[in-house]
Amino acid sequence: MKKLIVLADWASDSLTCQEIKISVEGFLKDSKYSNISFVSSTPSTIHTSFLINQIVEDIERYGQPLETVIFQNTDPRLHSKQSIEKAAGAPPVIMKLKSGVHLLGPNAGYDFSMIKSRIDELFTYTGVNEKGQFHSRDLYSKLSAYLMDYLEDDLELEEIGVDNIPDLKGQYIGHIDNYGNIKTTITIEDFKGKYEYGDIVDLRINQIVKKAKYVPNLFGGIPGELVVYPGSSGKKDNRFLEISIWRHFTEGKPTTGVDEFNFPKIGSEIELIKNR
Repeated sequence: MKKLIVLADWASDSLTCQEIKISVEGFLKDSKYSNISFVSSTPSTIHTSFLINQIVEDIERYGQPLETVIFQNTDPRLHSKQSIEKAAGAPPVIMKLKSGVHLLGPNAGYDFSMIKSRIDELFTYTGVNEKGQFHSRDLYSKLSAYLMDYLEDDLELEEIGVDNIPDLKGQYIGHIDNYGNIKTTITIEDFKGKYEYGDIVDLRINQIVKKAKYVPNLFGGIPGELVVYPGSSGKKDNRFLEISIWRHFTEGKPTTGVDEFNFPKIGSEIELIKNR
């Protein structure tokens, strides 16, 4: 049986997670050895995309791609501004990555955009039975169980083009960690030829403009200095940049990156005011 990683904007709620676990295990052939874990996102599809990308990166580098299913469920109903009959969500898709990882979930906004280049096959699920608002339990639990039990051939799938996944263009906040470090979708390659270590970068986030020094790592400047640096996320040879402040956390008010920009939302755009 494959393991299941559930990544959703409701995953911080213990009741919802338990309901999903119960329903998925109810569809499994034998739930005795099921392995289900949860990762919490926000309603930002950019945030969900960043988290999916990093989890896939880790699975392909350290884990077992052929033995892993990822179910994402961030669907803020971006496809409509009117009342939605039966709370219909974005189209359900199932995909297989080139590494063998299976993913499923609503194709909402940019949920899958950051792994678009990794997709080998993309399908839409045609056996949709809209039962109510809790599609993650009433629809996706069964699909997750089928994939965990290697029964993907038993599903009513229709192959579609990868161009159904939108491209993510621009530079954004991808995630904010528990220290308040801002993880961005800007890569080392994006800075190559424009900035060198030691340069000052002018950044606008949340309508606030700040100067940050480009350094090799969080501790490459001095304590209390706003810095931008290659972080711990992304490809091993082309990591995503982070924005924060080195703190000893003995300060009276140990502000970090998120404080400097007045607590921006994840998914907010980042503007580089000027380049070299």
